Amino acid sequence: SKFSEARDFERTFPRNSQLMDDDHVFVNNANSAVKRDLWEMHPFDEGLPGLEDAEWAKYWIPRGKEVRYEPDASIFHVHTETWPEIRHRFYREGIAGRWTAVRIVRNIPGEICRELWWTALDMGRAILQASGRSLASEIARYRYHKTAGIVKGILDSRRITNPSKRAEIYYRTTFPALTIRAPHEASIEQRSIPTLKPGEILVRVAYEGICATDLEILEGRLGYYKTGMAKYPIVPGHESSGTVVSLGKRVTTFNEGDRVVVECIQGCGTCPECEQDSAINCRDRRELGVMGKDGGYASYLVTHARYAHKVPAEVSLAKAALAEPLAVVLKALRRLGASRTDARKRCAVVGAGTIGHLTARVLSQRGHNVTVFDRESARLALLEKIATTSTSFENLDQFDLLVEATGDQSALSTLLEKSRTGATLLLMGFPYAQHNFTFESIVGFDKAVVGSVGSNGGDFDQALATLPLLDTSPFLQASYPLEEYEQAWDAVRSRAHIKVMLRMDSAAT
Repeated sequence: SKFSEARDFERTFPRNSQLMDDDHVFVNNANSAVKRDLWEMHPFDEGLPGLEDAEWAKYWIPRGKEVRYEPDASIFHVHTETWPEIRHRFYREGIAGRWTAVRIVRNIPGEICRELWWTALDMGRAILQASGRSLASEIARYRYHKTAGIVKGILDSRRITNPSKRAEIYYRTTFPALTIRAPHEASIEQRSIPTLKPGEILVRVAYEGICATDLEILEGRLGYYKTGMAKYPIVPGHESSGTVVSLGKRVTTFNEGDRVVVECIQGCGTCPECEQDSAINCRDRRELGVMGKDGGYASYLVTHARYAHKVPAEVSLAKAALAEPLAVVLKALRRLGASRTDARKRCAVVGAGTIGHLTARVLSQRGHNVTVFDRESARLALLEKIATTSTSFENLDQFDLLVEATGDQSALSTLLEKSRTGATLLLMGFPYAQHNFTFESIVGFDKAVVGSVGSNGGDFDQALATLPLLDTSPFLQASYPLEEYEQAWDAVRSRAHIKVMLRMDSAAT
């Protein structure tokens, strides 16, 4: 290390073992042992840019625990830093010192005087070692950069209070994001934490549900990309849950630490359509992880605060990641008129995937008679307690409401042909191929056909209120870390699970 840093270690760490007190914490975590149960109760504050060990000690000492310095527990700890790196390290420690009350503003004069005194002592020591000329410049530069870093860090810490800015400004860290740059061209890249604009929030992603749309983007099959409405590259993912870690200016509806989900369809926020909670009709519409806005296959995502919704305390973040597909279902059923009613309706749901499964559960929870059709008996088995199930696509003339949730062309044709007079059809599958038919079969048999896509803010609020009422355990059986995204996609293709999720933050609850 630099000559002066070696002297600092000699001055800071005594030769005898001793206990620390709350006013004199000089721990160094280069070599330490801590009790596991205490660590699990209070781990290091990873938002701090330094002095995590001091914060940990200062947390436990007032609670009756001993923090002991033991000089015989020694290691070689090497610092080979440039002058800017030294200054930046002490800048981080200055910030962390004020946040942990190790150093505060009124300590600045003392810090300066101490460094001047130690400069003199270092010079004297170097002269006694007959190397004063060669070390004088190094000593002066080290003390200058150390002092300047600490003082600036203490002063700047007064205006920086949140973890994301700590990471952005003090560590300049990057974070992993899965990026699709072209069809069949996906890889994990490192992104920098962005500077937030007024009204925006930064969310640390906890869980990201994998949707068939993600694979359509990967394979270049999604219509938005064929028509040019959407362009690569894109970070996919629109079924996200996480925790707010940073607030842009003028954000008053959230606090750091709030658990949230994020709407997929987002607009400008100021046009008449957006003011009526109809961002899907906004000319500047973007879709999280689909079109024009990076999504949740990443450690962090940025969204305008108006498109985030707080997760109820009784809902886990894994379960909350289902809010987006559930909101899609609730919007569609609202358009269909299938609300809770005294008149129980006979409902058919075609497809037992994520959307069909959730539709069946909501309809059942609202008191309707539900029959679910799917070719896969394993998927149907998950719904046997709340619905009649069948692998045979028949007797469609018995139902008042029919929901098509597969996007399969032959299923749509069968519904149009076999549904009874006066039936209402809800189309939620996407996309359907071109279809030649005569509207006479609809008009002549008094049928109604309703299409629905997406959701709005009100639907998200309703979804979060509905989630505690539904058994969603079948959706929470398969999750993968981001680095295993290819295995996760293979699991989706295998249809072995109703829902596959990426687990972005293993500590999230």
